[in-house]
Amino acid sequence: MKLVLPSIEYKESFLEALEEFRKTQTQDIENSLVKRYGESADFDAFITKLRGEMEGKFLPEGYVPHTVFWLTHCGKFIGWLNIRHRLNNHLEEVGGHIGYAIRPSERGKGYGNKILELALPKARELGITDVRITCNADNIRSAKIIEKNGGVFENTATTSDGIVRRRYWIHLK
Repeated sequence: MKLVLPSIEYKESFLEALEEFRKTQTQDIENSLVKRYGESADFDAFITKLRGEMEGKFLPEGYVPHTVFWLTHCGKFIGWLNIRHRLNNHLEEVGGHIGYAIRPSERGKGYGNKILELALPKARELGITDVRITCNADNIRSAKIIEKNGGVFENTATTSDGIVRRRYWIHLK
């Protein structure tokens, strides 16, 4: 299991996962993944855009530079990880430094814990020492993953569309 930068090598399994995400009709980062790819029918252009965003290129107004990693196992795309290099007001309140999603067919197999575990050293490499991470209040699995990886619950906040988010800090050593 490893984190990799987005690559054409994983195109087939990424597109299969994308279809799984589309069928589940879930929110947050999963919808973001579906929507962002849907903006570009060209996979190579999609990869170029994702890689450019880590340098601050191609970002919509109000977005911060971020690095996207893909969790892969045995040559297969398992999940998507986004590490935001810094926080703006919105991210401080309800978004956080890290967001991730595991493809629906691979949930419940420990990949959520692994993706966050692997994300923390990457965040440290980016100079982040205190990681803000959030999850929907009703997402008990995600809350457990965050807490298992050192997340200290701070409080809750409500998004502009009424979703209650649990807010955590993970202090990196």
